Amino acid sequence: MKEFMDKDFLLQTDAAKELYHEHAAKMPIIDYHCHLIPKMVADNKRFESIAQIWLMGDHYKWRAMRSNGVPERFCTGADTTDWEKFEKWAETVPYTFRNPLYHWTHLELKTAFGIDKRLNPETAREIYDKCNDLIKNDPKFTPRGLMEHYHVEIVCTTDDPVDSLEYHDIVAADKTCKTRMIPAWRPDAAMNIEAAAWKAYIEKLSAVSGVAIATFGDLVDALQKRHDFFASKGCKLSDHGIEEFYDEPYTIAEIDAIIKKALAGESLSVLEQRKYKHAFLYEMAVMDNKAGWTQQYHYGAIRNNNSLMFERLGADTGFDSIGEFTTAKAMSHFLDELNREGHLSKTILYNLNPCANEVIATMLGNFQDGSCPGKIQFGSGWWFLDQKDGMEKQMMALSNLGLLSRFVGMLTDSRSFLSYPRHEYFRRTLCNVLGNDIENGMIPFTGYEHDRVCQMVEDICYNNAKNYFNF
Repeated sequence: MKEFMDKDFLLQTDAAKELYHEHAAKMPIIDYHCHLIPKMVADNKRFESIAQIWLMGDHYKWRAMRSNGVPERFCTGADTTDWEKFEKWAETVPYTFRNPLYHWTHLELKTAFGIDKRLNPETAREIYDKCNDLIKNDPKFTPRGLMEHYHVEIVCTTDDPVDSLEYHDIVAADKTCKTRMIPAWRPDAAMNIEAAAWKAYIEKLSAVSGVAIATFGDLVDALQKRHDFFASKGCKLSDHGIEEFYDEPYTIAEIDAIIKKALAGESLSVLEQRKYKHAFLYEMAVMDNKAGWTQQYHYGAIRNNNSLMFERLGADTGFDSIGEFTTAKAMSHFLDELNREGHLSKTILYNLNPCANEVIATMLGNFQDGSCPGKIQFGSGWWFLDQKDGMEKQMMALSNLGLLSRFVGMLTDSRSFLSYPRHEYFRRTLCNVLGNDIENGMIPFTGYEHDRVCQMVEDICYNNAKNYFNF
C-alpha cells in the first residue's frame, strides 16, 4: 500500500517522478487569474487565525460543510468563533475522501505549515493551535510572505472598471514585495444589464470616467477611458464571466433604445438583453485587441441558484452549478466576427460543463493564425473542474485535438492565499499523465525527445504563460 501524500504523491511512474521533481517543481508560478483582494496584499494583512485564511470566503469548503450537515452559522455566521468554524471544518474533512478538498487541505497544511498530520476531530485543536502560533509569529504567513514562499512571480487580480487600482500602486511602489501584482479587467457589472444594480453601476462608471452616459456610444467612451487607465497600470488581460456566448444581430440604434429603457428602469426582453451583451462583448474585444491584451471568457455557470441564500449572503457564497447551454454556434459566430474584422486578440476559453471539452478543443484550431503559438487557448480546468479528473479530461481533449505543448497552464481562480498548492496538484497531475504515456510506450523518452518532454513540462508550468502574456 502506497503511503498517503508522500513525495511521489500522484506520480505513478519513474518518468512522472523525474518530470515533476527535476522540472515541474522548480518552476515559479504565474497566477494569471485569481480573486485575491488587492488591499490585503497592499496592507500585507496579518491574519488572526488559520480559520480566517482558510474559511473566509471559501465557498468550496462551505458547500462541503453544508452537505455534511453543518449549520450555516458555522460557515458564514458572525455569531461563531474562528475555532468553532475550524472545528466544524475538521469534523467535515474525513467525509471528503475522493473530493479534491481532502488533498488540497493536506497539501496546504504540509507545504505552508510543515504539518504532516491528517486533519480530523482528534487532531483539530493541535493543528489549529500550531497554525495560529505560526501565523502570529512568522512573517511568512502574510499575503506577501505566502506568495513569496510559493514562488509566485506574478499575480493578476480581478478588478472592476471603476476600481481605483490604488492598492496596485502601493504594491508596485514597494520594492520589498517580491511578487508583481497586476490588475485584470472584469467588466461584468457593466455587461449585466438585467441586474437590479445595473443603473446604479452605470452612474458610478459615469462619475469615475467623467462621461455622461445616455447612449451606447457614451458607455463605450466611458469604458475606453477606464480601459486606458488600466493599461497605464500594467493590465494585460480582460476576463468575462458569461453564461453563454451571444451572436444576435443588432444595430446601434437598437442598443441605444435598449440602454434608454434600462436607464428608465423598464424591463428588457431576453432578446434585448442578448443583443446588448453581444454588442458589449464585441466592443470590449475591440478594445482588448487594440491594446494588445489577452481576453478570457469563463462560460457555463448557473449562478445564485438558491434565491433565499442569495438574498441573505449575496453572490459567490457556494450556490452556483454547472449549466447546460447550446453555445458552440454562437461562440463560433462571435469569434469569427472578431476574426473577420481584424479584432480577434489572444483568447482563452474556459468551459464549466465538461461535455464541452471537445467543443472547445476543436474551436481553437479554427482561429489559430500563426501569429504566435497557441493564440487561442483552452483554459485549464475551471471551478468545479479544477480537480484531478477535470484536469486530466481537459488535457486529454487538448492533447488529442490541439497542442498540449503550447498550453499556458494552471491558475488558482481563488480568494485564498493558501491556494497555491493547486499549482502543485496540477503539475503532479500533468507529469503523471505524461509519465503514464512514456511508461506505455506512447511517448519516447530518450535522446532529443527526452529533452523535448522535459522542456514541455517546464513550458506548461511557467514559460508558456510568461511568453503568451508578454510578462
